[in-house]
Amino acid sequence: MSPKVEAEGQKVLQALAKMATPASNKEICTETNLDTKIVTKQIKKLKDAGYLNSPVRCKYAITESGKSEI
Repeated sequence: MSPKVEAEGQKVLQALAKMATPASNKEICTETNLDTKIVTKQIKKLKDAGYLNSPVRCKYAITESGKSEI
């Protein structure tokens, strides 16, 4: 019963899946070519849904449930 991930959210998840270490908003923006505000909004939604976690302050990594949404 997971919520549908938007197209921008998919881009964020795919970008994080490619990265070996947790990434900042700026790194995600560079990888996805999305605006900072869009990335910030998507990170909040994805984190609330359990698809991302923040193992390091202000950096994000994809969770196993996030990988299954790609």
